[in-house]
Amino acid sequence: MSSVVQNLQAVRASIVQAAQEAGRAEQNIQLLAVSKTVPAPALLLAAQAGQQAFGESYVQEALDKMVALQTLAPNLQVDWHFIGPIQSNKTRDIAEHFSWAHSIDRLKIAQRLSSQRPEHLPPLNVCLQVNISGEASKSGVTVADAPALAHAIAVLPRLRLRGLMAVPQAAATFEQQRQPLAQVRRLQQALCAQGLELDTLSMGMSSDLKAAIHEGATIVRIGTAIFGERIYD
Repeated sequence: MSSVVQNLQAVRASIVQAAQEAGRAEQNIQLLAVSKTVPAPALLLAAQAGQQAFGESYVQEALDKMVALQTLAPNLQVDWHFIGPIQSNKTRDIAEHFSWAHSIDRLKIAQRLSSQRPEHLPPLNVCLQVNISGEASKSGVTVADAPALAHAIAVLPRLRLRGLMAVPQAAATFEQQRQPLAQVRRLQQALCAQGLELDTLSMGMSSDLKAAIHEGATIVRIGTAIFGERIYD
């Protein structure tokens, strides 16, 4: 058995255990395999082991992998999620080739995705990225500005606003990890109270998976724990 498949099984077991500890149903937590910089054959191993959703941060790399996987396994059904910063000149490719975009933080980007989403495809599922820790190095809208942006995105055609995404600052302890994640959950609850129908919290990575599940994550984005340390050129 390949290390990718073994790692995938271990991550799934961790999700089940964390869900049980949090009193949640594991079927309400989707595993998104973060596959940026990972070669297509490794994705194929994961897909053949039952992994369906993959998260990419670089558009051209993702498009190349889509073609490669289609060549390697023409009947393979894969959901592609875009999770990286979105540049204006990349919105058409995202609108045409992905089923999710997690990293919306500007109305202009959402408007471009809306206008460029092909009519023959279902609405593009989108999440509003929130810079919950206020880090200058990270993308995302502030908590204060999130409600206005969320309501503006929610009415755009060809998009379906599903929820919030966050990448909190790294923290040393379980309780410290939970604090910013709890802020994201409370923001989602506040937006729902304002009439938005949000069912998604995209948060939690290899290092804070358990904390994210305890705070209500519905999509956990796991890369290193499945594919190993990334290799950058």
